[in-house]
This record gives sequence, C-alpha cells and structure tokens, in this order.
Amino acid sequence: MIDQTSQFFAILTNVGAAKLANANALGVPWKLTEMGVGDANDTDPIPSAAQTSLINEWRRRPLNQLFIDPVNPAVIVAEQVIPADEGGRWIREIALYDADRDLVAVANCPPSFKPIMSQGSGRTQIVRMNIIVSSTGNITLKIDPSVVLATREFVERRIQEELYKLDNKQSVRVATTANIALTGLQTVDGISLLAGDRVLVKNQTVSKDNGIYIVGVAAWQRAPDADSNAEVTSAMILSVEQGATLADTRWQLVTDGAIVLGTTALTFQNITQGFAPINSPALINPTANTPPQFDSSTRVQTTAFAKRMGVEYSGFAPLTASTALGVSSVGGMVVGASTTPINITLPPTAGVPDGATVEVVASGVGAVTVLAAGLDVLASPVAGVITVVLSVGDSAEFVKVSNTWRLRGGSVALKYAAVLSGPNWTSPAQFASDKSFATTEFVKRMGVEWSGFTSVSASTVLGNSSVGGIVSASSSTAINVILPPTGPVGPGAMIMVLSGGAGAVTLQASNGEQITNASSSAITIVLGQGDFAILTRLTGEWRLVGGTALLKFSNVFAAIFGSTANQVLPSGWTFKIGHASTDTATGTVPVTFPVAFPNACMYVGAIYAGASTAPNPAVCQSGIPTRTGFTGFITNVTNNAPAVTVGGYNWLAIGY
Repeated sequence: MIDQTSQFFAILTNVGAAKLANANALGVPWKLTEMGVGDANDTDPIPSAAQTSLINEWRRRPLNQLFIDPVNPAVIVAEQVIPADEGGRWIREIALYDADRDLVAVANCPPSFKPIMSQGSGRTQIVRMNIIVSSTGNITLKIDPSVVLATREFVERRIQEELYKLDNKQSVRVATTANIALTGLQTVDGISLLAGDRVLVKNQTVSKDNGIYIVGVAAWQRAPDADSNAEVTSAMILSVEQGATLADTRWQLVTDGAIVLGTTALTFQNITQGFAPINSPALINPTANTPPQFDSSTRVQTTAFAKRMGVEYSGFAPLTASTALGVSSVGGMVVGASTTPINITLPPTAGVPDGATVEVVASGVGAVTVLAAGLDVLASPVAGVITVVLSVGDSAEFVKVSNTWRLRGGSVALKYAAVLSGPNWTSPAQFASDKSFATTEFVKRMGVEWSGFTSVSASTVLGNSSVGGIVSASSSTAINVILPPTGPVGPGAMIMVLSGGAGAVTLQASNGEQITNASSSAITIVLGQGDFAILTRLTGEWRLVGGTALLKFSNVFAAIFGSTANQVLPSGWTFKIGHASTDTATGTVPVTFPVAFPNACMYVGAIYAGASTAPNPAVCQSGIPTRTGFTGFITNVTNNAPAVTVGGYNWLAIGY
C-alpha cells in the first residue's frame, strides 16, 4: 500500500549497467530510444536491477525528449508524452529501452490514473524518468521528431537552444581591458560588477579562457548562450553596454575554423566602426588598431605606428671576419667588429631596387675595407669611383643607384662634403680655449700661443699637463726640473723651461730617457737666470730645439775649448787664443791656428807669459798674420833687440 513511507526511484538494470560500462570502455555510442509504462497488475512495484521487463506493461512508445539535466550533468532525463486519447489505465511502473529493445532502466512512481476522452475526462500526460549515470559521454541524446509529441517546455527549450547558437549574442554589461581572475565580485573597466552580470572576457593571458561569462561570488561560469562548442563559433558578435573605455562598443570573435571551447584560443576584435571596404577604389579615412611598438608581424601598419617607430634598421649584423653580404642585409646595419683588418663586400645590386640602403660601421680596431660585388662599383656622393676604408668609430651609408653603391652618409662621407672644405664656419673668439671648431681664420689670428704657464720654486717632476706650455723655475738656490716621460706624449710635442731665479736650474730626463742636442748626442742643460730651453718629444728623449740654451750647441756659436781655443760669433767674427814659446835659436816661433779663418786674420795680439832668463821689460811681437797663422817673437824694450832666450806668451787673434 502506498503511504508516506513509500520510496520512488529509478535504477539501471543489470543489462543497462553492462551496456553503459561497455560504451564507456570502448567509446561506442549507446542509443536510448523508447519508454514503456505499466500498471504492475495493481501492485506497488519495487524496481529491481535484475528486471528484464515490466510487471504489466500496457504502453511502449518512442521518447519525446532525451537530454542531460542542465543542473546535474550526471543525470539523463528521458521524457514521453501520452496523448489524451490513450490510457484508461493506471501508471505505477516505467521502463526505458535501448535500440536493441533491451530494458536498461526501470522506475516506480506514485500511482497515476491516465483517463481517456471516452471516460468524460481526458488529458495529455507527461512521464519523465531521471537516471543517474557515471558518464554521459557515450550516450546518444537523439530522438525521432516524426513520432513524438512536443511539450511546450520542449519547444521553448529547443527554441532557446537554437537562439543560443546564433552569432548575435545578448549584450554584456562590460568588457575586460586586461587579464583578470575569473572569480568573485570585482571592478572591470571602471564598473563595479554584481552577481549575474554578463562580461566579455577578451584579454586573458591564456586566450582559450576568453569568452562570455556570468559574474559570481565564487568562480565565474560561462554564459548559457556561450558555454558549448555549438554556441561559440567564428564571427560571434556582441555589444558592450558600459565601461570607462569600452562602453557602447561592438566586438566580433575572429578566431577561424572549428572551435573547441576551453581549448581553442579565442580572439575578439573591436568592430564598432565597422570594416574598411577593402574592395573599394580608395579607402577614405580608414582606421585600424595600432600594433605594439617594435612589432614585426604581418599586422596592418597605422600612421601612429609609423610615427612612433621613427627610423629603424631592418637588422643588425656584427661581423668578425671578411664577409660577402646578401640581400637580407639591405636596409640594415652591418658592423665590422674585428681586431684585425677585414673586408665587407656589399650585396650585388642586381635585383635590389634603386634607393635601397645599407650601412657599414667599424667598431673594432681592425680596419674595415668596403668592397663592391662583381662589376658593381662604389661611388662618392658626386659619382666618382672611390675606395672606402673605415677605422674604428667610422660609418658609411650607401644607397643603391643602378649598378652603384653610392656613399650618401656616415663619417667617411664628410671627406667629400664641400661644407668642410669651404669657408662655411663661424670662427671662435680670439683666445678661445674651449671645444669650438677652430677655423683657419682662428688659427691665423691666434699666432703662436703656449697652452699654459706654470711656476715652480722647488725641484719638480713635471706631468703631461705641462707639455705644450711654459714652466717658469724661480729659486734662489739650485733646483732640478725633471721632464715628463715621453711614453704618453705625442711625437713633436714641445715644452719650454725658463729660469727666473738666481739659483741654477738643471734639466733632467725621466728614468731611462735622455736630453739630446740636434746631433742626437746626450747633453746636460743648466739654465742660468734669464736662460730658457725649448725641447720637443722624440721616442725616449727630449731634444733641445730652441732657447738660449741652444746657442751653446749651434754652429754659429761653435767653439773649441782648451789651451788653444776657438769661438765663432753669428756675425762671422771669430776669436782664437793660444800659447806659444820662443826657441833658443832665433827667439821666434811660428804659430798655426787650430782652425783657419775663412777669409782673413785682421788682428793678432800677444802678452808676455814669463820666462826665467828673459830680460825685463820685454814685449811680445808678431809678423803680419795670415788666415792660417803668424810668426811671433819677444823683444827687449830697452835696446829694441830680439831676446834670444826661452820665453812664453799668450796670443789672441781676431778675423772673419
């Protein structure tokens, strides 16, 4: 007897459970096709898995609906409609059959009498069975629409399913502008979301997660009109209602091909302004999304992208060995980065359009010689054939003209620029000492200038900063001035040392180096007050080239030192001195000058040098001198007679 303790349920039969397991294991479809109802011979049936038939089945017909419960995906719902003209029996038991007509599920239900019209009261009755299964993946959810009656719920659900498949979707409240967490209430594009709001998610880092979602307090779910493969297809379109940046915009799914929701990457495009008519004769004020900066894909380039891009080379290729370039280098920069000389051959001009460019830069200490391929030539900006060799830091930009790579820019192009060779520059102010460009006018007006003036009053080791300047050494006592090492100083650099004090100033070279004269002989330089010396740098030595200290080593001041000596003046006058002694025979002696006068001896004078037997007083006399010498003798003053005695005298000769 049915009462408040009675239980009603549906189960798979043993046959049904076996067929479901087989379908899941082998991946083969399993078709559920018919539903039967019975009165159980007016008993209260209890479903049994061992059943192969109902106790008393009085009707079996094809299913009206077979679908997965939208609330519980583990539940299959089978439904049948019994029309008003069938019945007149009780319904206490329900059966579900597959395509093999095997009983695969059985259920009991509260007794329900199904009247027919001939009884004076008829109704259309819906019988529904819900079955819990472990997997619905291999159960074929298909009915034959030609043999079933459609309920209003069925019709409405099918209409909704078909509407969900349309590309035009219900609008969303907002659309994302960045990757977000798909959970909880949050603010998107300036709008605080509520539970149940629709959101277009289009900026996820993992783009397979893009789509239309329903906001929830916990995890968001895909919207019911966009939660299956059939409902999310290429060209799906929807509108955005609100948002700080995306309000009143329309978006289209531009992912092509078959889409597997949750697997296929979904890409949405803003189509608010529509699409440019590509097949029109002219695009009038078209717009497009600006690609990211430095993008190098096949996207459309906008004017904003071109403006932001500026000037960019197509590529950058460092080379450490001699290389013949290919056409891929055109438009790019090639850098010679070798410690030894290398050659870089430009691409053949054949096939390269006029106006194409390539730039070569030298960044290594090895020289880079730029060559042309085959019969191509390198030309200057004025079309003359040239040779191009780059040193470190140099650059050369070439443009293709016919079969020529013409130099049009870079540091080496300055060599051919008229602006550098012509009077086109502003001369710095006189005495300027900054980094301005020195014109010939400035250099001419400058005259001779030393780089600086430094004073020292004690022994000093000079540094490189003294080179090119004047060093004034002024001390009351003797001091030493040591010149800078020549290693870091350029050849030909000069320095002046001036003695301004009473103390002698001795110039010295650094360790291992020397001071030399014009003959490369090592010398010692000691400056007296008012003296100065100008020296220039040679490798390992400072050479005396000017100043009063140089006079000592000049040919116009040539001198011979000793008891017989010689001194030349710049005017040509020459002074000679010596000592001579008379012989005992005649009291005379011929004197030969150590160096003959170039022209004539104009004067000879002598002074007695003393002798033990010479009469006093006595004078020294000479005959008429010649260029090469004279004859001298000693005369007694009292009787004017030669003194034939041994005597000595010192002589002085002047000539030119």
